[in-house]
Amino acid sequence: MLACPMPADEDRRQQALEEMAVLDTPAEHYLDTLVQLTQDLEQVDTVLISLIDRDRQWFKARVGLDAAETPRDISFCGHAILGTQALVVADACQDPRFADNPLVLGPPFIRFYAGQPLHASNGQPIGTLCMLDPHPRQLSDTELARFRQLATLAEGYLQLHALTQRNQDLRQAVDREQRRALLDPLTQLWNRAALRRFHEREARLAREQGVRLAVIFADLDHFKRINDTLGHAAGDSVLCECARRLRGVLRPDDLLVRQGGEEFVALLRVQDDRELQQIAERMRTAIGGQPMRAAQATLTVTLSLGCSLAGAEESLEQTLARADAALYEAKQQGRDRVHYREAPVN
Repeated sequence: MLACPMPADEDRRQQALEEMAVLDTPAEHYLDTLVQLTQDLEQVDTVLISLIDRDRQWFKARVGLDAAETPRDISFCGHAILGTQALVVADACQDPRFADNPLVLGPPFIRFYAGQPLHASNGQPIGTLCMLDPHPRQLSDTELARFRQLATLAEGYLQLHALTQRNQDLRQAVDREQRRALLDPLTQLWNRAALRRFHEREARLAREQGVRLAVIFADLDHFKRINDTLGHAAGDSVLCECARRLRGVLRPDDLLVRQGGEEFVALLRVQDDRELQQIAERMRTAIGGQPMRAAQATLTVTLSLGCSLAGAEESLEQTLARADAALYEAKQQGRDRVHYREAPVN
């Protein structure tokens, strides 16, 4: 196997990537939608937005692949960022650079690959929009042009993302290594440690904006049945799809966390309990409104939710406990519903 070469200005390239503060951040609905659209249009098995870090490629968005990252030295995308045009490999088994690559000889058994470089605003290549498939194929001129256009959308979003105030706030709050520890690798949501890490900041912003801090505690109904009947891989697939749907109905500034197992928590700023319950209802509908596919089966998955506004000066644990109690009541009353509990009057 030909080891993945390094660009001549690797240090500048890496610096550009790190300054964007996008590595080890939660998945985002816009990019999730873009890779899903690319998969549908190009009819391939897997589509990724791959960011090339020092010793790994990390996937900011992915569809068709469970892994969150792979080593850089075996990556196809590490080769793709060396050029300015798309790297297209019609049949990896016939290409001496990749024929004995472990990603060709083993899962995901890559035969076809296409990767279009993505650049930071200073022109440095930071990664690719790439497509993988276990079957050899060629791209027509029309398919290649469309793929480049999709990559332009991904590149523009990443550049714009680096300039947003929320990303600047994140950069100040936690460094890159801390972000890695706060990310759930399966769903690419923040984990429960992140909820505690960001709570004080969210409470401060709520006070400054004159709004209320609130918590939604959500739990998938009868999730254990999925694991027991279809296996844990199917359960993981359902969790990832639920995370994707929930990201899609929450607002950009809402903090969505995988609390553990099949539990999710949203920490958000709202005007009042009516707005809070409307958001919770959108979350419920996003999960149960359409069936899901897992392990070649069509599943109806539902979500129960408890929510509450935070009381003045109360701890996160107190608000969570009240939302959790509301969730328990939603379960007791038949599941697939939202239940609200009032905050204490001070």
